[in-house]
Amino acid sequence: MRIRPLLGIVGSVLLIFGAAFAAPLAWALLTGEPTVWAFSASLALTTGCGAILRLQWRRPAELRARDGFLVTSLIYVSLGFVGAIPFWLAPGMLPTFADAAFESFSGITTTGASVLAGLDEQFRSILLYRSLLQWIGGMGIIVLAVAVLPMLGVGGMQLYRTETPGSVKDKKLTPRITQTAQALWYIYLGITVLCAGAYFLAGMSWFDAMCHAFTTVAIGGFSTHDASIGHFDSAAVEWVAIGFMILSGINFSLHFTVWNRRDPRAYARDSEVRFYLCFLSLMAILVFGRVWFAGIEPGTWLLALRETLFQSVSFATTTGFATTDYEKWPSVVPALLLITAFVGGCAGSTAGGIKVYRIQLILRQGVREVNRLVHPHGVFPIKLGPQPVSARVIDAVWGFFAAYVAVFALLFYLFLLVSGMDFKTSLSAVAACLNNLGPGLGDVAEGYASLSAPSKLLLVCAMTLGRLEIFTVLVLFTARYWRP
Repeated sequence: MRIRPLLGIVGSVLLIFGAAFAAPLAWALLTGEPTVWAFSASLALTTGCGAILRLQWRRPAELRARDGFLVTSLIYVSLGFVGAIPFWLAPGMLPTFADAAFESFSGITTTGASVLAGLDEQFRSILLYRSLLQWIGGMGIIVLAVAVLPMLGVGGMQLYRTETPGSVKDKKLTPRITQTAQALWYIYLGITVLCAGAYFLAGMSWFDAMCHAFTTVAIGGFSTHDASIGHFDSAAVEWVAIGFMILSGINFSLHFTVWNRRDPRAYARDSEVRFYLCFLSLMAILVFGRVWFAGIEPGTWLLALRETLFQSVSFATTTGFATTDYEKWPSVVPALLLITAFVGGCAGSTAGGIKVYRIQLILRQGVREVNRLVHPHGVFPIKLGPQPVSARVIDAVWGFFAAYVAVFALLFYLFLLVSGMDFKTSLSAVAACLNNLGPGLGDVAEGYASLSAPSKLLLVCAMTLGRLEIFTVLVLFTARYWRP
């Protein structure tokens, strides 16, 4: 295993990531907030470590397939820990480094689980930094890196394949991988700008609009207020959030195709998008129906419809924004909302979860097995769109699903063991972090500050596994991986 070159790549990414401290540092300097030292030290430490690691390797080389898994994991772990420094050093912030690491990993993995309270009175430089963390993690720091690392003499294809999930892995939008990463980021940036403008026109201040645009398009869910989107009490703001959450849950390569060809009909032709929109609609109908039958005061059904639609989209896309106390709804509704997060968004989107295309293939495989019972000698190909899906892809989906269930069960058991929390809280906390959702149920519905340090670090592992889609990390624990 070539460790020094991989450390050099990690160093290069740390140098890039140092820019994340620049904007909040500038804000703190301009406004006189006492976070200047925290961001200055973070910038110096991150770029200093990055420069030292970068100097370990100066020769250009293309990554091998196995190198991509290790360097991707190293990058996310490194960014999670260096990203925790401002939360730890800022005055009056988080008391322990475990808390700071939890907040940082939640940001960079776009989970949205938080241990911070009193956001309405918090330093704005910190609020801006939290939002930037999620925005950077949304498309993936690795995809950003492959657009820049070739300039430093580092090939990026293996990084791109191990970071990007689903069907986008084997499809380049442009002839060169650097151009592909740049194209994805241009689309990502463009949607973010549109989202910020829409929020501003809907009534947010420009600061709130910018921060919420970062976390909406990243499907992260961090807010600048304790009441999240509910703070604004605005139908216009909520409809903007719903629209951009749905848009950000769609494959970004499809967004590029639509833009490049000027053909919005490509959305309608994509089977994954159709399934995704149908799933969102079904969940919203089920949630509203249950709330309706529980009893809605006359004249409030439109408000109930908007709130149930918002929460359904927020949970199903794994964003995690809130407009109301959903725990007060009939008990089956919060459980249903949590279940929707297991599906998540489309492959190649910023959403978490198992991903829509995997659920599609699992369901179609189930239908095929039923058909085979009726017609044992029949041939029933599985298709997504006009093309049949290979047996290799189906095997990979079932392998991922099996690994996902096993990892979820193990994390759930360990969390019960170390946290001492009740069944409902433990189940929802692990599910929310593994699916990169954020808000849970029970004792973690309002935040994760009450958890013990070991519990928080276990959930950090869950967030990272969920963001890297499990296999990228699990492969590192196999003996075969480390053999020459």
